[in-house]
Amino acid sequence: MAVDTTKSTLLIESQYFPNLTYYKTLINLDILLIERYEHYQKLSFRNRCYIAGPNGRILLSVPLARGKNQRTVMKDVRISNEEKWQGQHWKTLVSAYRRSPWFEYHEESLGKLYEQPAEFLLDWNMACFEWANNVIGLSHPVAFTDAYNKDPETGITDLRDTMSPSEAGNGPVYTQVFQERVGFLPNLSILDLIFCEGRRSLELLKL
Repeated sequence: MAVDTTKSTLLIESQYFPNLTYYKTLINLDILLIERYEHYQKLSFRNRCYIAGPNGRILLSVPLARGKNQRTVMKDVRISNEEKWQGQHWKTLVSAYRRSPWFEYHEESLGKLYEQPAEFLLDWNMACFEWANNVIGLSHPVAFTDAYNKDPETGITDLRDTMSPSEAGNGPVYTQVFQERVGFLPNLSILDLIFCEGRRSLELLKL
């Protein structure tokens, strides 16, 4: 991809309903460049996200056709649909957020997303990303890499493989559903912010 030197570009992997550090970083740049020629990395946000539950963080993990140890190029990573994982994830989301202030406003559209067939992880991640962006009002241009470049062009902020589920990250502080019970849980999926703060989500990410 040719870089527009007048605009700032973030190069990063795709994530399943990205964490808040991902969004907070993107807010300050102009263009999002998704890496699709990397090899899949296990134990990353690529096929997992975390939401808030009554006992702490809950992991939602998309099962992969060849398991977590595959070394497939990201654009070719297939989802395993042997188990009804979409239905399981949806039930978990309903259970965790049905009492949140904004869940009912988005329940129908998000429920329909989880009914859509999902074959490739990258396609599923981008569908989730587009849904969340539409909800919070984020309209950054999105492009995809044409090949894997270890050293990107000048003008690109390369944050590939810099965000780990084991790290707290950098995101806004807000009131969560189970905060009085388990305390504040930092850097969850964008879904948590949407259901808890609704229209304020983008404003909070800009702080």
